[in-house]
Amino acid sequence: MLKYGMIKTRYAPSPTGEIHIGALRTLLYNYAFAKHNDGHFVLRIEDTDRKRYVEGAEKRILEDIKSYGLSWDEGPFVQTERLEIYNEYIQKLIEQGNAYYCFCSPDRLKELKSKYDRHCLKLTKEEIEEKLKNHEPHVIRLKMPDNEVITFKDAVRGDISFNTKDLDDQVLIKSDGIPTYHFAVVIDDHLMEITHVLRGDEWISSTPKQILLYRYLGWEPPIFAHLTALLDPSHKGKMSKRSGSVFARQFLDDGYLPQAVLNYLMLLGWNPGTEQELFTLKEFVKTFSFEHLHKSQPVFDPVKLKYFNGLYIRQKSDEELAKLLPDYDSRYIPLIKSRMETLNDVAELLEFTTKDIEPPKDLINLEMLQGIKTILETTEFNFDALQEKFLALVKEKGYKTGDFFMTLRVAICGKKITPPVVESMIILGPEICLRKINKLF
Repeated sequence: MLKYGMIKTRYAPSPTGEIHIGALRTLLYNYAFAKHNDGHFVLRIEDTDRKRYVEGAEKRILEDIKSYGLSWDEGPFVQTERLEIYNEYIQKLIEQGNAYYCFCSPDRLKELKSKYDRHCLKLTKEEIEEKLKNHEPHVIRLKMPDNEVITFKDAVRGDISFNTKDLDDQVLIKSDGIPTYHFAVVIDDHLMEITHVLRGDEWISSTPKQILLYRYLGWEPPIFAHLTALLDPSHKGKMSKRSGSVFARQFLDDGYLPQAVLNYLMLLGWNPGTEQELFTLKEFVKTFSFEHLHKSQPVFDPVKLKYFNGLYIRQKSDEELAKLLPDYDSRYIPLIKSRMETLNDVAELLEFTTKDIEPPKDLINLEMLQGIKTILETTEFNFDALQEKFLALVKEKGYKTGDFFMTLRVAICGKKITPPVVESMIILGPEICLRKINKLF
């Protein structure tokens, strides 16, 4: 029985920088679960960390979500625009005795070797009122119960338990009056009627504190599902910048198709229970469920991602691909499509079309090159005619076919690995081809 009318999930990024690729997976899973159940997907900007706030980050986050073909049903809500709401509920907790004012200085807190010692919990009502009247800097803390085991059921990992004796009296309202994540997230998730929270496993230790807040406020908590972190393939631990791209936007800038990135992320922490690997977003939404979420941490393999991206590139029509590569002659698209792993590969594959590349001298046979030049000067410039003359010359002179076409390839393209060379020559035209060859004598 749902506590609200429909299933709702949310994605709640902090505008402290770009969307991490792992966060994009979290967004994708939340989106898929909501849509699978005909529910709503809510977007909330959690901007309470003002010290790390980055100007313009919120705008880029929204743009990146749309760039990946995703959207939201409600929001974006912004936490700093909801401060009055949080103040109402913090006052309720204080009145209940479940939260208290703390006037300890930063220096005193630094001296504490372990968790907060509840020094300010001993203050009398009169002392607190006097300090507030004098505008002494303060925070508001959650009062943890003593030596109580808090257990919650995680949809991925099963029952998880914490003892409150191991938990600190968490700050709920900072000295600037802005709520911390731990407090605001509970208020927002309840008021926005979030039924399921899918988030990274780094938030597991925060969950018992949030469970307590739900209890103190008389609310039913949502269902939690903590997702495994993406591991770095090059070293132990989570993905980091040292392994290359880690931000969602950077993958698009690096020439990856959004559909390919999403498809790869779908399989990092979830599987359909079948051998199927390729999923459209619509197919993923239809198939997604908690039952097939992984408990083990997946490795983010850039080689596998390139494989997926290459598949998606080859699935596109020449016309579709040409629209994604507007700076290049569309006639080359059929020649290079099978050789591309990312859209950015086009720059290297078609480098020979914009400049003369100095070819490896050891791969140039001047005798063969002279014969090629003569053919270009005397033959109708179309594929069939040129190919016929080239093969006839190879047979007449007893050349090795591979050596002959390597000379032709590096003379025209400047390197060993290129699009089909004769087809490329037709697009370049006779004047450019002859000019490239004449420079080599």
